[in-house]
Amino acid sequence: MTRSGISLNGITYRRPEQPVVVVCVDGGDPAYFLHGVETGILPHVTRFMAHGFAAIADGAMPSFTCPNNMSIVTGSPPSVHGISGNFHLDAKTREAVCMTVPELLRSGTILAEFSRAAANVVAITAKDKLRRQLSKGMDLSSGSVCFSSEQADRCTVAENGIEGVLDLAGMPVPHIYSPELSLFVLAAGIRLLEIVRPELMYLSLSDWIQHKYAPGEPEATAFYQALDTFFGRFDALGAVVALTADHGMNDKCGPDGSPNVVWLQDILDVRLGRGRTRVICPITDHYIAHHGSLGGFARVWCFDGTDPAGVMRIARELPGIERVLDRNTAVREFDLPSDREGDVIVLGDRSTCMGAAEADHDLSGLEGRRLRTHGAVSESKVPFVLNRKLTEEYAVRAATRGIKNCEIFDYAVNGTVSSR
Repeated sequence: MTRSGISLNGITYRRPEQPVVVVCVDGGDPAYFLHGVETGILPHVTRFMAHGFAAIADGAMPSFTCPNNMSIVTGSPPSVHGISGNFHLDAKTREAVCMTVPELLRSGTILAEFSRAAANVVAITAKDKLRRQLSKGMDLSSGSVCFSSEQADRCTVAENGIEGVLDLAGMPVPHIYSPELSLFVLAAGIRLLEIVRPELMYLSLSDWIQHKYAPGEPEATAFYQALDTFFGRFDALGAVVALTADHGMNDKCGPDGSPNVVWLQDILDVRLGRGRTRVICPITDHYIAHHGSLGGFARVWCFDGTDPAGVMRIARELPGIERVLDRNTAVREFDLPSDREGDVIVLGDRSTCMGAAEADHDLSGLEGRRLRTHGAVSESKVPFVLNRKLTEEYAVRAATRGIKNCEIFDYAVNGTVSSR
């Protein structure tokens, strides 16, 4: 890396003059920041918005964690980096393929490029599934680190570039279903900023709170107040602080509290026969207590001569379905990798989610609370906040065209003024 920085996916990133801290508030729907600003519980975020820059950005589709985190760290859409969910289907074997493995990531990352060019880079994520992709290509031999709070007690210098993370954060290993899973990420990030002052830091949180609690509920308020305190500490340490999210979050229940679910595989099996289609819900992962593998975006693969147009007609008749797209339209409109896309894409509306077969979904993790989840266009709007003013060039750019969350590193590294 020269003093001019690194280049990736058509963008040149200059070498930061002060530490840059990018935080992905998983599930951080703009409504949480709006509520926090209106009620005065987020003084630091409010100050960033007033004296730095704030906008609502478009996230990548589908509005899930892995596609958006990979878009953020590669500065590119899923069509470039290849990750469009947690699973896709191998049409030849008819087996679901996990997409969270680093081997399926088709692009380098900003983190890896900077680390290999002698910059000190820190990447910390709540869940270890994401850590493996974030660390792909990173040089962890010269001070850069990448670890998760989920497996903070297992960190080694060889695997993560660091050990002794529990002592560093001053916290025990958090429970996977807790706000502490995210707060650990920020606590460790603060200590590393104080001790080693990395040039670039990426901190990705968990959406456990947002899945469980709406803006204004006491648990959500306490969590966002804690986040705001950490954001203020990063700012006080002289960092450029950039806040965005991977996706929003919406209530998907009826007035009686029961989930509004379209069991798409069951419906297609009845109408077309078993084995003629395969529905994949790409939100599916190991953390089913968050969402029961129910989301606003589903893919359908067709077999044995089944006509995708027929599947589309059936899906369009269903209540709560906002849009039904064929493969080519979805690839073009959402900038997706065509070879990992289904024959039919089904999108729920703001209050409806989709499952495959009802028998395959475990909703016990909801523990009687209202289902809140994501995946559709209605959850693709995210906050985009910086604690520094934009340069004239980037201010004009922001005012004259839309902003995407995958541009957050570009704006934070290239588009902010040095003084506050």
